[in-house]
Amino acid sequence: MFSTISTAAICGMEAVMIQAEVDVSQGLPSFQMVGYLGSEVKEAGERVRVALKNMGITIPPMRITVNLSPADIRKGGTGYDLPVAVGILQALGHVEAQQTEKVLFVGELSLNGEVNEVRGVLPMVRAARAEGIVRCIVPWENENEGALIPDMEIIGVSSLEEVAELLKGKGCKKRKRDDLKGTGRKGTDRKGTGERNKPASLQCDRIGGEGQIPDFAEVSGQAGAKRAAEIAAAGFHNLLLFGPPGSGKTMIAKRIPGILPELTKEESLEVSSVYSISGLLSRRNPFIFTRPFLSPHHTITAQALSGGGTHPKPGVISLAHKGVLFLDEMPEFGSKVLDMLRQPLEEKRIRIARLGGSYEYPADFMLVGAMNPCPCGYYPDMGRCRCTQTAIRRYQEHLSGPILDRIDICAEVLALSMEELASGSGQAGETSADIRSRVLRARNIQEKRGGRFNAALTPEEISCFCELDREGRKLLEKAFGKMKLSARAYYRILRVARTIADLDGSKKIGKMHLAEAVSCRMAGSRYWNETGADDR
Repeated sequence: MFSTISTAAICGMEAVMIQAEVDVSQGLPSFQMVGYLGSEVKEAGERVRVALKNMGITIPPMRITVNLSPADIRKGGTGYDLPVAVGILQALGHVEAQQTEKVLFVGELSLNGEVNEVRGVLPMVRAARAEGIVRCIVPWENENEGALIPDMEIIGVSSLEEVAELLKGKGCKKRKRDDLKGTGRKGTDRKGTGERNKPASLQCDRIGGEGQIPDFAEVSGQAGAKRAAEIAAAGFHNLLLFGPPGSGKTMIAKRIPGILPELTKEESLEVSSVYSISGLLSRRNPFIFTRPFLSPHHTITAQALSGGGTHPKPGVISLAHKGVLFLDEMPEFGSKVLDMLRQPLEEKRIRIARLGGSYEYPADFMLVGAMNPCPCGYYPDMGRCRCTQTAIRRYQEHLSGPILDRIDICAEVLALSMEELASGSGQAGETSADIRSRVLRARNIQEKRGGRFNAALTPEEISCFCELDREGRKLLEKAFGKMKLSARAYYRILRVARTIADLDGSKKIGKMHLAEAVSCRMAGSRYWNETGADDR
């Protein structure tokens, strides 16, 4: 007796179709699973056996062999429990073969037969549709997530018995869309929401439809830093904020998501797929519709930032895809951790090679950093700064030249006086809605031009859309020689100038647009230049 059930495996950002082949034959009683399996998949045999027993089906003393094909792809996770159980039911004659044709099964089984949620359902359903699958039977908690893919019948189930009844033509239990009772593993729901508790390593400061984004109206003064944030948001440029402690760097950074354009439908599906693979989607929030904002602590490891692990998963930079990665107290991060960002900032993706294969995850994020100019935070105010030139230099050297070269905009956040604070405390400044309206106008211009943010313009597109007049070219030549710019910095200045022109509604880059772009690049030069000669 032989049966084949369709399921899927996650390989990086993609899902690969897997066939669960089950053979039940006479011989020494055993339950053997093969096909390049992870330890949690090998344990599926015991979970399936006990779940079937508690369902009232006793497996006869026969030889059962399960092969997850193709055998050269490593299988991890617990989503193979349900397809293996259905394969055994079919092989034993409890389910007809035609009921499982062109049907994808995925789900984890509890010992009492409950079907629990798994990660990666969104890319699995997408891959199934591409392979001609017409129906997907998934855990009830993952139903809304799978339903995001059009032209696919998604059926959420809560128990193995319900699956058997469905395949016998008895229909499926009808529930309301927001009915969460009786689903999921007992004791793991979070405040009755039906969501599992997430690992602490993934509980970052994320804004993706959760929580209220603070408003720029709450920031007193700092017109220059607000202007820099507006330019950065309009073109998706990398931004570095620096200044003394308590000046408002973190306040400004945390308000940037409130002025960013919304995700497009394609971007939302892409970001949601990353979160699905990471197991961070829930039934109540199956879709990421606002740009993520992640702010990891400076003790984060390079692996947690980049992704990978024994069972590779996206890291923090991939979770920030199409959103903001905010590194507060940037020099406190390890030098190796920061330098790991070099390639993703250029290629907008990260490749991870492991023994089981190579994986590629998206990493198109907007880097926002905040830092003090020295360990005590008050340089170059020599009346307050207690640091030696050597200490200042070593502190600033945590940001290597290649990383600084990838920063488009630097903005100094100055300490406010008592008068500025007192005058601004009773008055609301420019709101995030006001700034966002200008950002959206600039974004609309970019969409008509080609769809990309200006930060992603190619050299060919720069030569087409960033043409300079004679005065502008002369200004840039002067800046190029004085600042000793690299080729990368040259192109980044032109991209920022294009964004500034878009904010002004100008078709051409004027001298003032280019001058502001150059000043954005030079804003922090006095801090680094003055510490070039140390006191060794």
